[in-house]
Parts: sequence; structure tokens; C-alpha cells
Amino acid sequence: MSTGRLTIDLEALAANWRALDAINTVETAAVVKADGYGLGVSPVAHTLAQAGARRFFVAAAEEGAELRAALGPGPMIGVFSGHMAGDADLIRDNDLTPMLNSVDQVLRHFETLPRQPFGIQLDTGMNRLGMEPAEWAALRDPVLQQIPVLLMSHLACADEPGHFMNAKQLRCFREMTDGLGISRSLSATGGTLLGADYHFDLTRPGVGLYGGRPFEDARPVVALDLPVIQTREILPGETVGYGNTWTAQRPARIATVAAGYADGLFRAMAPNLDLWHGDTRCPLAGRISMDLIGVDITGLGDAAPEALSILGPHQGVDDLADAAGTIGYEILTSLGARYARSYLT
Repeated sequence: MSTGRLTIDLEALAANWRALDAINTVETAAVVKADGYGLGVSPVAHTLAQAGARRFFVAAAEEGAELRAALGPGPMIGVFSGHMAGDADLIRDNDLTPMLNSVDQVLRHFETLPRQPFGIQLDTGMNRLGMEPAEWAALRDPVLQQIPVLLMSHLACADEPGHFMNAKQLRCFREMTDGLGISRSLSATGGTLLGADYHFDLTRPGVGLYGGRPFEDARPVVALDLPVIQTREILPGETVGYGNTWTAQRPARIATVAAGYADGLFRAMAPNLDLWHGDTRCPLAGRISMDLIGVDITGLGDAAPEALSILGPHQGVDDLADAAGTIGYEILTSLGARYARSYLT
């Protein structure tokens, strides 16, 4: 095989959902936007539905239509971007539930789909999506007459438990929603881990389902093995890769593996990244290029590996993220389409 092998452990995905669900006493939804965080929305959503999820969230109506085709009728599918212009047919035909974000969206939804369920997204300080307190105060009574299925907001700093913004947003959310008798949701993965004060009626974990921080107890969901195309012996003083950035200090064996930044392995990772063969660490040699990576396999002796692991027991998505100076979300959603994917159930 000439492309990397991406293995997705659906049982681990389900176990992570069950573990997050066990943390609270309220309903647990699942966020499956961006094609199930890059892992395939259909197998991901089916697995989470079998685990017990009955409400799902996506970023856009187009994603919601794809998810409805995968799940069939029944589960709620919430759309974070709300009711955008031109989305009425998608929302109606796929029974989607837009989270309305603005006065314009409220008016659009009530005019075009007056009988379609909806939620309301409130801005409690992140300044990204949702109605601000003054807008909500002006619209609240007519909106409540239409009975939204959910009032929600989103925490900006939930992955930092001690950050002052968490308590500030919690207080604001309560001020905007207490006593209204409508189901509420404030927390994704990080907020779920902050404790019961943040749970309300529904939590909606995302990255924690897929094995990422801040859910430190998550089971790894993805593994990635890269095939070795060629190996060569080099002498001290010889260089590897673009720019001559790696120079052999001793006789070395170099393996060239089939993957690169076109496959979501960012160029910035190179100085801080290793691959693995079993329990043996194999440092990168030189820059990550579009399709190829050089790896120093001198430590393997005479072994001739067919593949090296870049995601596995010794190195997870957050380790790759740390190496690239980014976050696990970006690693997951960038995993390339060229990988041969297999699913463990």
C-alpha cells in the first residue's frame, strides 16, 4: 500500500461518549461537525447513536443534510450557524433545528419556516455567535411564544478551569435564561469537565469524543501508520530533505515515508516530532514536504520496517498538535483524504 493507513477505533469513540455522559446527570449530545472531526460523519454518528446520543450538532445546514441522510429520521440535528439565507429548503427537507444567532435569523426563520423547531444561541462574552443581552431582552418575549427547543451559549476558556471567563459567562448565561422554562446548554467537552454548575439540561461534547484535550481520560480514537517507500544508508556530513536542514552526525539509515503536509502533517511539526516502530523512537530527519518525510531509523539496526507509526500508543493527536504549535482539533480535521481508512468496531 502506497498511502498511510488511518485506523479509527469506533468502540473507543463510543466509550468516550459514555464516559462523558457518566460525568453528568443530564442529557449528553454529540458534536459531529466537519465530517465527524475528520473521521467520517456516517460511521461516527451511527456509533454515537448506538451509544445513546439522541441529539447531534453540526456547523452548517449542508452538514446537517449529510448527517440526516446517514442517521435517518428521529435524532435532533442542531445547526450552529443558524438559519442562513437560502437554507430554508435544507432545514425543512432534512428536519434540521437551527440555532438562531441574530435578529435577522429570527425574522427569517419565523417568516419562512414558522412551524420548524429552532433553538436560540446567546452571546455571553465570546463575541462570536449569538444574540447579545440587549438583543435578547428585546426579542425574548416573542421568541418564547414560539417555544424554542433549546437556549445555548458557548464557553471561550473552558479548557482552562481556573480562568475568570468561565464564571463570568456562567453568570451571564443564568441572567439571560433563568426562570424561562426552556432547556439550556452551555458546555462542550471542557464545560462538561468544569462540573454540575455548567451542565444545565444538555451537554454537547466534541473533541473529547475523539480522544483530544481537555478530556485527559479519553481513549485514543485514531492511529496512523505511514508506509516506508525507500531506505538508504548515508555517511556523516550528508544531508536530508529540502534546505539541508538535517545533517548526519554519524553513519545513518534513513527511511522515506509516504505522507506530508498535503496529508495534514504540518511542516511546522518537523523539529519536534518522532515516528515509532513498536517501542522504538525514530526521529524525523529534515523537513516535512508535501508527500514525503525522512525518518532516522538507525536505532532499528538491521530491521526493515514496512511502516512507521505517527499516531499510536506513544503519540496522540495532542502530541502532534504540540509539535506543530496548534491544537488537536486542527490535527483531526486535517487528516488527509489520501489515507486508506479502516474502522474498528
